[in-house]
Amino acid sequence: MKTTYAIGDVHGCKKSLSILLKKIHKKSPEANFIFLGDLINKGPQSLDTLRMVYSMRNYAKIVLGNHEIHLLDVLININKKSKLDTFDDILDAPDKKKLVSWLRTQPLAIYYKKYLMIHAGVAKQWTAQQTIKLSHQVEKILRTSYWKNLFFKLYNHNSINWDNHLHTIHLNTIDKLQFIINTLTRTRFCKIDGTIEFIKKNIKNNNFQSNYIPWFDLPNRKTIDITVLFGHWSTLGLIMKPNIICLDTGCVWGNKLTALCLEDRSIIQVNNF
Repeated sequence: MKTTYAIGDVHGCKKSLSILLKKIHKKSPEANFIFLGDLINKGPQSLDTLRMVYSMRNYAKIVLGNHEIHLLDVLININKKSKLDTFDDILDAPDKKKLVSWLRTQPLAIYYKKYLMIHAGVAKQWTAQQTIKLSHQVEKILRTSYWKNLFFKLYNHNSINWDNHLHTIHLNTIDKLQFIINTLTRTRFCKIDGTIEFIKKNIKNNNFQSNYIPWFDLPNRKTIDITVLFGHWSTLGLIMKPNIICLDTGCVWGNKLTALCLEDRSIIQVNNF
């Protein structure tokens, strides 16, 4: 039986990824792979990492992370590039068009073997089936010539609640599609009512702590009955619970790169190199 491994945020750490893949192949020579987003940026080898995963495309998929979304945004609006970005090698690559076209065919969410796999988080009101359906709406546009429309004011939302603001909007409106992108690729904290905070990364004061909680701790979350697999939140480290698993273990910050076997939930890790 072929096994499937989910891999946390790589962030351009190609050497660590190469070593991790070798360890996995020794155990499971015909393994398939699902990367949980943020293959690129922050680390030293964004282009080489992207090329490596592209070469694996017959047996590997990724869910898009906020750094892949940011790359697409920069390609359209070059002035949005940050001084901290480390993907100039992709922007200058002779095979950039091929790699970007491939990225635009990748999903925002995958449901496989009773796991919902995303990069960041899901809205409190979404079931797993609804999450996949909503992600498909974005993916459909990303694969057309109209994809650039999604990136107009993409990061314009600060805090917003799906139920209160967007559930009545027509399925193909840009606001709704942008909210889906931001939710699946950027979510960390929410209010009890499900309002998502897109800016905060960690709790720094008591007032914020009293108003916001991690998205996966929301009461009555409709994905509570399945296992949600995600990355994005390196300060959490490895979390292994029956219904949530976080695989962003901060490799780019000098920690470990982590893979999870979906069949038996065994973990394989390597150090940052």
